[in-house]
Amino acid sequence: MTVPPSERTPGPAVIDGIDVDAVAAAVRACPGVSALDGGWFGEASTYLPGRTVAGVVVDDGRVMVQVRSRWGIPAAELAALITTAASPFAGHRRIDVVIADIDDPPGAPGSAPAGGLSGTGLSGTGAPLPDPGLPPV
Repeated sequence: MTVPPSERTPGPAVIDGIDVDAVAAAVRACPGVSALDGGWFGEASTYLPGRTVAGVVVDDGRVMVQVRSRWGIPAAELAALITTAASPFAGHRRIDVVIADIDDPPGAPGSAPAGGLSGTGLSGTGAPLPDPGLPPV
């Protein structure tokens, strides 16, 4: 008997012995992490049947984690926190941390909550945002 797709439950997300869901959860729990970041084209994601895990990639000998940082967290401190949190789930693999983006400072004009469009150069409507550092043309 074939189970309809709507009744299937996602299987464990284990790639080469690494549970990518556990790595993602541990990294998301780090205080300086705003979100996991899969990249513009999903290049920093693990592709699974019916879903993806953004921001975690398992390669030969390494686990790469790509994140969006909260404002005001030193990069070296955040990388150390992420490495410590993900290590129990990475086996003997090296953990590479990529900080792909940083949240805007709290209260900054145009700042958006985590997962928003700030830092992309686009407004919520998709129109380009004006560059505050340049005089109007």
